[in-house]
Amino acid sequence: MPIRLTAAQQEAYERDGFVAPIDIFSPAEAADIRAALEEAERRWPEGMAGANRNNAHYVLPALDAITHDSRILDAVEDLIGPDILVAGTTLFIKEPETKGFISWHQDARYIGLEPHDWVTGWLAISNVTEENGDTYGEDNLLTRGQTVPDVDEDAAVAVPLKPGQLSLHHPRIVHGSGPNMSGERRIGFAMQSYIAPNVEQVIGRIWVQQARGTDRFGHHDTAPRPNGAMQPRDIQFRDEANERLSDIFYAGASRKGRY
Repeated sequence: MPIRLTAAQQEAYERDGFVAPIDIFSPAEAADIRAALEEAERRWPEGMAGANRNNAHYVLPALDAITHDSRILDAVEDLIGPDILVAGTTLFIKEPETKGFISWHQDARYIGLEPHDWVTGWLAISNVTEENGDTYGEDNLLTRGQTVPDVDEDAAVAVPLKPGQLSLHHPRIVHGSGPNMSGERRIGFAMQSYIAPNVEQVIGRIWVQQARGTDRFGHHDTAPRPNGAMQPRDIQFRDEANERLSDIFYAGASRKGRY
């Protein structure tokens, strides 16, 4: 019997590869999260820009708390079971009226997590609407411009989210988002990804956090949780984790991109 999701939502995930929207945080909670994030951006602009948006939960308690929130973990448990590891996070921020986009891609294609007993959570921190909704494209926000060709965009399903709402998607689902042509920042926080302990990193080695249950396999190194905002030791750890992540994302590539 599901904990957080309804039976219909579980069926939708099995059928479609994603489920959304899932109500997680209240509007007031979502506003507090955004305020904490934007305060961090004001205080540490370089520390919250570019590649430093990868694994920002290692340096910001507000994002760490999201990653380990029981309401999100309940929904994840309904899809992959009670033993859950956090394998990484990414902040996706599109400023108003900018060209940055996320091309059509599959997470499973480049992350190196096998088997596919995992799920990515994507939390809306701002409104997410259709308007803001290896090519190395100049404006592509993905690491290597990972692009699935010939996607039938007429068959695509829009997934608008309000602040505090979550979507969950399977690693093989094709997804993406266009440039933000609206006048509002588009802020999303991807928990990429929640994995079952049997999942291995077949390209390199990563750190993970134990979010729920037990880990009987021990395939990965154990990551700490932050003691405060932007602590030097936590920043150093995040940078080391991101260097490992970069090696995985760009394995076999002739050069590295900006992210």
